[in-house]
Amino acid sequence: MSEDFFGYPTRTLANEHIRLDYLTTAGPRIVRLSLAGSDDNLLAEVADIKIPTPYGDFNIFGGHRLWHSPEAFPRSYLPDNDAPEIEDLPDGVRLTQAVELASGIRKSIELRLEPGRPALTLTHRLENQGPWPVELACWALTQMRLGGLAIFPQTQGKLDDAGLLANRNLVLWPYTQLADPRLSLNDDYHFIKADALIPPVKIGYMNRHGWLGYLVGGVFFVKHIKAQPSLPHPDYGCNTESYCNDRFIEIETVGSLTQLTPGQAATHVERWELHTAPDVPATKEGLAAFVKTLDL
Repeated sequence: MSEDFFGYPTRTLANEHIRLDYLTTAGPRIVRLSLAGSDDNLLAEVADIKIPTPYGDFNIFGGHRLWHSPEAFPRSYLPDNDAPEIEDLPDGVRLTQAVELASGIRKSIELRLEPGRPALTLTHRLENQGPWPVELACWALTQMRLGGLAIFPQTQGKLDDAGLLANRNLVLWPYTQLADPRLSLNDDYHFIKADALIPPVKIGYMNRHGWLGYLVGGVFFVKHIKAQPSLPHPDYGCNTESYCNDRFIEIETVGSLTQLTPGQAATHVERWELHTAPDVPATKEGLAAFVKTLDL
């Protein structure tokens, strides 16, 4: 099925429960996500935002993309404005970008729908096709539309028998203000209320629970990852990050740091679920109570 996203052609991947659209002439990028039968896109649509780089404009678009971490300019912002290779799979599709000439990295995202439920698995892959070793981590960023509430589960138990070791971390970026009204730090969950405010707010941490979520438009979007706290991660040990500004909120996961020699690849797997939640209030208390009813 061919459609259009602000002038960019798309194709649809869907089953009886979930639908997503991806770009065919740029990316790999997912630009729409919704429950089957709904035109309510949960992802941000910001095709007007472009970031100038020495290699041309990087188009934000909105939706889901794959970057390599640690973040650096212009390396992280190399444009992905050419058509990816599209390989149809029995239960999904694989989107593969041409090698980034400035970094030697080739990106791909494999999407596989789960039968019988609104869920899919995304396998992100970064392959080093350059002439030198590169240390990086797969970084999966999903830009959601504003107006919702993001939730991040926190470690509460002891990590050693005596309870002497630190059991959690919180990483902040230079523009983040602890007094930001969108940010709520609690013992069981941290929250970001996705209101259109500036300056931006961004937090990160080592998420040992392996899930994070965002409630918007009566739908609860959940990402699952395999937590690997014993492995090194970027940004002072983060596998979960979130950034919110006046246009979108990002629900992000980060793989472990890997030294890739030429020809080697790193992968990072996310599993997405959509849960209908029309009666769940977008409050800390309402969302916390709702997630306790789910098998996360």
